[in-house]
Amino acid sequence: MADAKPRTLGELKAAGYKVRPVKDEMRRNLIEKIRREEVIFPGIIGYEDSVLPQVENAILSGQDIILLGERGQGKSRLIRSLVNLLDEETPIVTGSELFDDPYNPVSKMARELVAEKGDATPIEWVHRSRRYGEKLATPDITIADLIGEVDPIKVAEGRYLSDELTIHYGLIPRTNRGIFCINELPDLAERIQVGLLNILEERDVQIRGYRIQLPLDVFFVASANPEDYTNRGRIITPLKDRCGSEIRTHYPRTNALEIEIMDQERYRFDDDEIKASGPNFMKEVVAEVTQLARRSPDINQRSGVSVRVSIANYENTISNAVKRSIRTDENTAAPRVSDLPSIVASMAGKIELEATDDGREEHVIDKLTQSAVLNVFNRNASLQDLEPMVAYFDQGNSIEVSEAMRSSDYMQAAGKVPGLLEHARTLAGNDDPAVIASAIEFILEGLHLNRKLNKDKVTGRSQYRGHHGLL
Repeated sequence: MADAKPRTLGELKAAGYKVRPVKDEMRRNLIEKIRREEVIFPGIIGYEDSVLPQVENAILSGQDIILLGERGQGKSRLIRSLVNLLDEETPIVTGSELFDDPYNPVSKMARELVAEKGDATPIEWVHRSRRYGEKLATPDITIADLIGEVDPIKVAEGRYLSDELTIHYGLIPRTNRGIFCINELPDLAERIQVGLLNILEERDVQIRGYRIQLPLDVFFVASANPEDYTNRGRIITPLKDRCGSEIRTHYPRTNALEIEIMDQERYRFDDDEIKASGPNFMKEVVAEVTQLARRSPDINQRSGVSVRVSIANYENTISNAVKRSIRTDENTAAPRVSDLPSIVASMAGKIELEATDDGREEHVIDKLTQSAVLNVFNRNASLQDLEPMVAYFDQGNSIEVSEAMRSSDYMQAAGKVPGLLEHARTLAGNDDPAVIASAIEFILEGLHLNRKLNKDKVTGRSQYRGHHGLL
């Protein structure tokens, strides 16, 4: 099929191929996907009824976009998925730095080549993945990075400074006929934003006092964090005005969506010998920790609590469970409540506390974890149904758990407690001993947090016991 593609300008004309502006191209492909009821933004979860309809409207309107939201809300992933709305391949003048349209080249090199060879001008086809450019805004970015600079080597070869061919083009011209993204736009110095506006609005470039017309065809999209407007910079009004749509993103609004993202994004190894599964109630606890953190007065909400917190916490609890299974020679693993301290390492560096006391992160995370377990337990269990086992502990009995204990030891100990093993099997939803052991510990911890059981901690172990008639 590749050999049948036109390879010269004349063949392209003969084939009746029409080159569309990039915004027209994206609009046409979006319309086709809507008609065919295809997934338009694969891997984007939780935005179906909020953000995505606004993005679709902007594309259908031919508007550039600013995505405004806190860190870890999937802004970059959404932007990168826009590439799927470009044609799979598009023709360019062979060798052109600016992906020149063979019918209407903008660079001097391509214009001269078409003028010289006419219909014999060679063309090549570029994949849509090469038509995407991205830059993280930092204060040290220069006009040369984004737009271009005079290349001293080309001058040394004998070209005049007034010759357009002396210019080494920056990222934006090199994304001609594609999508260009600036991440964290407010971090870009205002004078650079003015230069960005000039090339996008006026379609001309001024480099070292030399001005050239460069009618670029670019779909421009930017991301920004609202906190940056006051802390580090701002988006200049003319640039904001040029972007037709400013769209607010948000964090997952439910635990179920947070869990879906955790399952999709967590790192998986191809050669895992131990089957690791996160029980639904433990996934819910990890998600609940993040949801509570986003409302906690101890955490700076202006900087946000990223979805990456949930993903990293979930990965660490699974890893702790896998490590236990290796040491106890079990072939399945499931996170337990006693594995939750492992999230301190994955969470502490991703949140900003309102107070800056050293070591306070661990205290805040522990408090969030306890609240999360309590909330999830109360949504999944009935204290009234568990009264027989509470009575058993109030008779002076106890049970010991540990992150290092085998699953079979949990089940053996739980078998002595009226109803505990049965309730754990129901909560687990399967017969995997690792998941049942996790459910046993979850029920015990839930009863403790509801003040039905006492809990004594010794290094690496915990003992649950009754109140001995004190209640």
